[in-house]
Amino acid sequence: MLKLTELAPPETTPDDVVTLPYEARQKSRLLVNTDSGTEIGLFLPRGQVLRKGLILTGPDHYRVRVDVAPEPLSVVRTDDALQFARACYHLGNRHVALQIRPGELRFPADHVLDHMLEGLGLTVTHEELPFEPEQGAYHGDGH
Repeated sequence: MLKLTELAPPETTPDDVVTLPYEARQKSRLLVNTDSGTEIGLFLPRGQVLRKGLILTGPDHYRVRVDVAPEPLSVVRTDDALQFARACYHLGNRHVALQIRPGELRFPADHVLDHMLEGLGLTVTHEELPFEPEQGAYHGDGH
């Protein structure tokens, strides 16, 4: 098993790729296989979410780029700015991990939240997509 313990500079050329869903990208200690089958152990500082494109390395200088796995998501699309804002407000009020794109919201599939949004007049679909939620206002301040 190769140990990955730190971030490499962004311009580093990776030796391999690891594709992970959001839940796994939140863990600082994790045993997984890269896309090519190499067993790696993540031993990273706590409190960071691995984002697409980050390069991880360790004592062996093996470099692994992080990629984002598609996963089951609830998706809301609307061009109505008020409905969009209301959906963001109500999901944020429930501390839901939320990916905000122009006219589109993505969050982990949840039938209770789907029903709430449908009650607001929005249409919810279910799709397998990459999930990169907002980092939050305090992501760099140690909160």
